[in-house]
Amino acid sequence: KIITFLVQSKLYNSCGTKEAKLRAAHISSIALDAKHRHIVFTIPKHLRGYFIKDRSLLNLLFIAAETLLPVFLMMQSTEKSKCPYSYKNDRNKIVFGSVLTLHTFGRDLKWNPHIHCLVCEEAFDTKKNKMKNFSFISYEKLRKTWMYQALGLLSKQKSNIFIILKEFYDELVNGFYVYAKKKEKDNDDNNVDDCVNYITRYTSRPPMAENRIIKYEDDKKMIRWWYNRHEDEKYIEIYESAENFINNLILHCPDENFKMIRYYGFYSNRNKKLLEKIYELYGIKKKKRIRNLKEKKI
Repeated sequence: KIITFLVQSKLYNSCGTKEAKLRAAHISSIALDAKHRHIVFTIPKHLRGYFIKDRSLLNLLFIAAETLLPVFLMMQSTEKSKCPYSYKNDRNKIVFGSVLTLHTFGRDLKWNPHIHCLVCEEAFDTKKNKMKNFSFISYEKLRKTWMYQALGLLSKQKSNIFIILKEFYDELVNGFYVYAKKKEKDNDDNNVDDCVNYITRYTSRPPMAENRIIKYEDDKKMIRWWYNRHEDEKYIEIYESAENFINNLILHCPDENFKMIRYYGFYSNRNKKLLEKIYELYGIKKKKRIRNLKEKKI
């Protein structure tokens, strides 16, 4: 008998690419027919060492981003209010929907953990039973709030970081880098699909494609590969030992049972009833689409 087995590894191109496409299709199927914003939360090089020594700290990046978005976006809606903290009264009645994905590498395979977030620009107001738009984003406030949240959670886990906290706030006066700009094609119907395909691109796929390997020298145990630098798309070739190359790849394999992609707000599994209620506000077409997906799963 010939029995085939799937490798089911992040380092295997076929399994990883298939998983990424299936995941992207799933997110696109549950996403609302509304504008979504793609936001990237990064951390400076000074902090990356903490997350590589203790990989359990990666969970803090999800917590910081998830708690940051609802509070921050509600602050934008109450900027003209007499009370700057009036958003706290709306914390339980406004429900957002977001999908967060963790990427741990860049094009050069270096350790660079960052969060890609797909957030719906419309939130559900449970009190008024309607959707509310939150398209405005203050980048200055978002960057500083993200730094405050990330450093606050990290300082609770690592007491020795208190020593350098003041240095961070003095040097990074603008906060941690956050990318949240609107695309030129924001009015297109494929806005959601484009964002989904991008944030899930590296979730299940291997850190690099096989076609980026130029040559392997078996006698010297050396390998040559390339990448386009993110800053200016410049072509860069790397010549290093095979052992060092493999170590860099293995570094980006997630720990067992660690979820690299997570759903929050009305996109989470615990809010299925709320999501179906929101679908009704958007029309029968979306409801029918979900019903078909449920039948396929069965």
